[in-house]
Amino acid sequence: MTSAQAEVKARPKREASRHVVARVDEIAEGKSKLVNVEGRAIAIFNVKGEYLAIANRCPHEGADLCRGSVVPLIESDTPGVVRLSRHGELVRCPWHGWEFDLRTGKSWCDPSRTRVKSYDVKVERGAALVEGPYQTEVYKISVEDEYLVLEL
Repeated sequence: MTSAQAEVKARPKREASRHVVARVDEIAEGKSKLVNVEGRAIAIFNVKGEYLAIANRCPHEGADLCRGSVVPLIESDTPGVVRLSRHGELVRCPWHGWEFDLRTGKSWCDPSRTRVKSYDVKVERGAALVEGPYQTEVYKISVEDEYLVLEL
């Protein structure tokens, strides 16, 4: 083990912080919402009722990914024959068309080297959030509603 690896291993793990960022009904299916948490711009996408979050900045030239198109995966095993799968699970950069997997943040064209940060998003009832410890900088919590909680 190198000294750099030992230093990384010795660092204490940072405890994850949880942030209430939206009500569930604020992001329609197939749409996205941009939120800012701890100085980070994060795009949250509603994919058939599942919420997926990635860093909003495209690593190519910095475009806002929340303004990109949500697209399916286009696959082909035979020339001239294509099929669409994973509907709504990729976002295409609005500037140059780079595509990123909303689950992993990996670039579809170069998954081993290019990616955007992905974040965990959970749906939680307001009643559970009242107990904390959550940061609710913007939202007044109602026990009847459901909220998106982003974990950094």
